[in-house]
Amino acid sequence: MTPLVTAAVLLAAVTHASWNAIAHHITDKLVGFTLIAGGGALIGLALMPFAPVPAAGAWPYLIVSAVIHLVYYALLMRSFRLGDFGQAYPIARGTAPLVVALLAAVFAHEVPDGWAAAGIALSCAGLTGVAVWGLRGRRPDWAAIGAALATGLTIAGYTVVDGLGVRASGTSLGYIAWLIAVQGTVIPAYALYRWRGEFVPVLRPFAGVGLLGAALSVGAYGLVLWAQTKAELAPIAALRESSIIVGAAIGAVFFKERFGAPRVAAAGLLVLGIGLMLHAG
Repeated sequence: MTPLVTAAVLLAAVTHASWNAIAHHITDKLVGFTLIAGGGALIGLALMPFAPVPAAGAWPYLIVSAVIHLVYYALLMRSFRLGDFGQAYPIARGTAPLVVALLAAVFAHEVPDGWAAAGIALSCAGLTGVAVWGLRGRRPDWAAIGAALATGLTIAGYTVVDGLGVRASGTSLGYIAWLIAVQGTVIPAYALYRWRGEFVPVLRPFAGVGLLGAALSVGAYGLVLWAQTKAELAPIAALRESSIIVGAAIGAVFFKERFGAPRVAAAGLLVLGIGLMLHAG
């Protein structure tokens, strides 16, 4: 976890929280995700002439990742329909780092040392604190929580698959270009079938903000994929989920959702965990 890798992942965290906030802001979730996924596919197609084609060994990972991403989008849409942004986003993102650590140990043979393990654990404690604070004073909505937890599992799945795939590809730019082009066509195709002649009129009012979300989404994941070629998967996953703090702040400022002192304390745990991971690096 060099300073450059750390900076890239932290920038990815900010941009990731931002595009998720845009997706949450658009009331019709199918509209939002059609623009974000479809815009990502257009960006991928535009990048292809300038990037090498991924090596043959990366294609099984790429195809599996595209499928997992589609499930992720469906679950994320459901999470945003059912829960507040400040609750659904932290639960979904906070579920992933420990699962990634376990999967990376099994499939990538990356077992964190003592400092890194402590950093991951502290970061997860901070992320969990942010998520639990989102439930304060209310009866838990188990449907929303279940959707958010399931979303977190898909995040862990595609994180490990893509970590292995991008390393096998020989080109992080080529891998992200082909990945977003492949996965980004399915949701717009479904929306085109559903809306038929109303496709453009339905999307037009949100086109600008939706395409901005697409650019932020591609940039965020491109940075993470590059970082995964430079460092181990579990610390990157934990560091990336610092986006939860950004998401909680966005929820407080733009969606009028309470932040509160416990979230400040949770953020402190997250920062301490990041410090331990950097010490390990």
